[in-house]
Amino acid sequence: MAIFRSASGEGGAEVVLAVGNPYGSRTLVIERDEDSSVAYLCSPDGTVHGAVWLANHRPAPAVVDLARLNAGLPPLMPRANTAHPDGRRPLGQLTALWFEEGDGVALYEDDDLLAVIPGWADMSRGMPGYARDAVGESPFAWALSEALEGLRPRIANARSYWRWRHNEGSWPSFQQFVMGHLDRVLGPAGRYWDASGERLPTVGITERPPHEGRGYTVLSTVGMSCQRMPTVEQWIDKPGAYARIELAVATREDPRDAALLLVWLAQYPWHSVTWLGHGHTAKWYHEPSTFPLGPRYSGVLMLANAPHMPDMSGFAFGGEAVRWLWISPVTTEALEAQHAD
Repeated sequence: MAIFRSASGEGGAEVVLAVGNPYGSRTLVIERDEDSSVAYLCSPDGTVHGAVWLANHRPAPAVVDLARLNAGLPPLMPRANTAHPDGRRPLGQLTALWFEEGDGVALYEDDDLLAVIPGWADMSRGMPGYARDAVGESPFAWALSEALEGLRPRIANARSYWRWRHNEGSWPSFQQFVMGHLDRVLGPAGRYWDASGERLPTVGITERPPHEGRGYTVLSTVGMSCQRMPTVEQWIDKPGAYARIELAVATREDPRDAALLLVWLAQYPWHSVTWLGHGHTAKWYHEPSTFPLGPRYSGVLMLANAPHMPDMSGFAFGGEAVRWLWISPVTTEALEAQHAD
């Protein structure tokens, strides 16, 4: 059964709101026609990752209206699954509150929580978002009231995070905390590069030259841990211990070459809506001949607590410990062996 076909306004539906997350990786699209309204969570290429019915604007049908679905129109919620079986007025003023990770969103109608599409919503697995006016569970929406206990803290955290993040002094103060931690564990800073390209998340790269017996330079990202990574909770039982990371790389060669690896990966989790963790690999996105550390490599391996590397622990943000992942270059053969395992 086709449930939510598109978010393109096809079939006579009108787009009444389209708002992107701060990282440019997801867009919330609200569509409506004279009969119903629905919300979609889309990637930039238009793929729908989550969707939730919001309201019927006319009396509800007794069963699912398949003709509407096949025409690509927003679905009508069957009578048994809506708190307003006779329909309700068009939606009022709509505003979106994105989760810190950017993979989920809360939707408000006139300051009242109307719906939530979390990062784990997946239409292909029959997991729509949550709607205030939904009753029970249906293919179109699950009742918001039954999920509020778990969602309320996430929403409160998102609101406080973005309030803090939009404060003028938030980034400089965070940057200072990270740099101070790295001063203690690695020694004085050398050069500093911006790796953001004027896009969120804001991330820099700090160079730490050889110091007190350490005969190599260490480069570290500064800013990845300022926001939680997306999707961690879909893979890890206790995501709080894994959701915040920084990346580090050690080199005896020109630090600017190694820095390119950090530039490549620094914003990757938020732009690709994924996470990075211990044992993860990443394949270089260009030809191997352009790999910064030499053409014999084609990607990197990430390790927490890498042997013979400085202990970077001891920094926390948002009440959660930050893990430093050390990245090392790997060959095509090593990458293939890693995936075969």
